[in-house]
Amino acid sequence: MKTRSIFGRYLIREMASPFLINVMFFMFIFLLTQILDITSMIVNYRVGISFVFLMILYSMPYFLVFVIPMSVMMAVLLTFLRLSGDNEIVALKSGGISIYQLLPPVLVFCLIGCLLTGIMNGYGLAWGKLSLGELMIEAAQSNFDIGLKERTFNDNFKDVMLYVNKVDLKNKELIDIFIEDQRRKDMVLTIVSPRGFLYSEPDKPVFHLKLFNGTMSQVDIGEKSVNSVQFKTYEVTLDLEKAIKNANKKNKKREKEMNLNELWEYLKTDTKKDTRYYLCLMEFHSKFSIPFACFSLGLLAVPLGIRVKSARRSSGMGLGIALFLFYYMMLSAGMVFGETGVYPPAIGMWVPNIVTGGIGVWLLIRCAKDRPIQITFLSYITGRLLKKLMRR
Repeated sequence: MKTRSIFGRYLIREMASPFLINVMFFMFIFLLTQILDITSMIVNYRVGISFVFLMILYSMPYFLVFVIPMSVMMAVLLTFLRLSGDNEIVALKSGGISIYQLLPPVLVFCLIGCLLTGIMNGYGLAWGKLSLGELMIEAAQSNFDIGLKERTFNDNFKDVMLYVNKVDLKNKELIDIFIEDQRRKDMVLTIVSPRGFLYSEPDKPVFHLKLFNGTMSQVDIGEKSVNSVQFKTYEVTLDLEKAIKNANKKNKKREKEMNLNELWEYLKTDTKKDTRYYLCLMEFHSKFSIPFACFSLGLLAVPLGIRVKSARRSSGMGLGIALFLFYYMMLSAGMVFGETGVYPPAIGMWVPNIVTGGIGVWLLIRCAKDRPIQITFLSYITGRLLKKLMRR
């Protein structure tokens, strides 16, 4: 019993190092995907390092929800690949320790990953989404053009529709502007201008859009008349504070912005059973199914690590990544079909765990009975499935 306890602690320590390395590696990959946006904000909008740090921090929970289960799987796989390559598995079997007796420390390690993922998915994800939205609002109050998208109708301002064809960040100019202003009663203003620029009032969330060489059409609804005038310069005032208040009144919390308690309260009180209800139900099930993927993926990694020979460690790691991608694609398909109502959301969220966990149990039984595992066959089948999914 003491020997098993010592080996259990040894196995957990062996899995901890590759787990941390995998998390740091995928965090680095995540930063690389964001580096262009970060550079653009620093250079063009001159935001501070603290803003960039907070933006990355608030984005991390969504990223870690999927990285932690994958890192758990890769940590278990790499650990058992090393044990198998150094013939430690053979030595343990010779000492009377079976494959099943190696599972408790693996399950403890998967439990730790499950709890971390559950915290991130249940509460960290909602916190990150809301905090990131508030951060972007604060940034927009000082740099409105951060949220100004090209070739997009911006209706955040009450009774004002704004369209910009191009934003020239270098010269701080807006190119090809269209504005529909309905803030006056019985009067609609339509303004078209080839160029303009934004400037703000000091310490006030008010922006002024100065337009040049454009055309303004006035439609008087009461008098049923239309007047069109050309102007050299014209100024439009935009109150960002009022726009934010109107947007907050209009918009409810999205499913991703609700934590576990809020989702549960919504599901108990909502009786409409509409599209939003099923989206919230699917999000509620994902709060549990994604953390439990640590168990199904970790269990799958044990027989793969034991049966892959040392000369083929790279193929074992490739198979592990392919199986995780297969799990993720099943989860994505479950989300899509759950949203469309093809089948209940619970099925789409839990089937990937059942499939990967079932494959893991089957491979583990064969491994415990010293039966061969056709790694090449599994690689071939997984590769074919991934290719078909990618083509679709």
